[in-house]
Amino acid sequence: MNKLLLDVVEVDLGDLTVYINVYDNSLSRRWLAALDNLIANNYHLEKNYCFLGFAEGPRNGSYLLEQINTSIAAINAAEIGYQIDDVFTIETCIDSAHGLIHNKFNHLHRYFEDLQGVSGAISTYYKWADSTVRWHIRQLNLLCHEFESWALSRRKLHTVPAWQRPSQLMCWLNAPRFVLTEEDYELFGIDTINRSLGGVYVGVNKAVGKHHYEVFCDEGRDSRINELTTQTLKSQTEAAGDFDIEWANNPGTFPWQIKQLKEFRAWLIANGFDPDDRQLTIGHPKVGQVDLKRSFGTEDYQSIWAELNTRQDVAGIRTSTSQAEYPYSWQDPDYQEQQIQRLEKGN
Repeated sequence: MNKLLLDVVEVDLGDLTVYINVYDNSLSRRWLAALDNLIANNYHLEKNYCFLGFAEGPRNGSYLLEQINTSIAAINAAEIGYQIDDVFTIETCIDSAHGLIHNKFNHLHRYFEDLQGVSGAISTYYKWADSTVRWHIRQLNLLCHEFESWALSRRKLHTVPAWQRPSQLMCWLNAPRFVLTEEDYELFGIDTINRSLGGVYVGVNKAVGKHHYEVFCDEGRDSRINELTTQTLKSQTEAAGDFDIEWANNPGTFPWQIKQLKEFRAWLIANGFDPDDRQLTIGHPKVGQVDLKRSFGTEDYQSIWAELNTRQDVAGIRTSTSQAEYPYSWQDPDYQEQQIQRLEKGN
């Protein structure tokens, strides 16, 4: 193995294995140790928040909106002192040009923020809620981001298909966290917003809230932080063994992306931030890269997407020191109960 690599992680998607070359840097060493712990102790892989941005995948817009409304109804019925007077339909969430109505989902994320609270200051609503209602509160956040990803790819499918934004989020329930260090911050920066096809990025967004680029994209270049719908604009201070695989094409060299990131820099300055301050933890710290040729026999994104479109279930994962199998599905009739039990258990 190349001395610059720490390990090769193997992710089984049924009859296809994805091979991830793990880089050797300060963050990836601690991330790999955290991942090994998740695998060795059989933490629950969150399969209802795994394959995002697949426009024609089984978790489509209608399904996701149905789940959002179900969770809202469960929260309203819980009598914890918080009512959501809102209904989510395709007509109220997608405009005539196939675009997402951002304001609708800014409000959905605000409901979640109110109900959950922030790291270190959990809300009284969440404290009063039982395990089932807490699960539904958490779903508001996950479903919000999942629908946004689906809607973006669906719009691209109708306009510029090559720029759909599929990704794979490997998240485990109750994943233990570790605190980022000064050295880790060097892996962040505006340039790391652009993610490469098959790039592997450590899961760092562990504080409840949105980071700066999310807020800029969701609330607009003219927004100001004292007028935001979201109340929890936060830098990222913690990470876990979770990771993302980017399955979309890298937009970094294209004029429209260069223009957007230039506008983002201007937005940061207008809101009193230094765009070059890496401690803002903007972007995505890269810890590895999928060996596309070994995994798929090609580096062609269309062929890779065709393979992934029919293989959206993680059967198992292996590192050089640990392995686990995941013989369950988000389509299981009792999957909600499975997750609630694991959340109560702690892994």
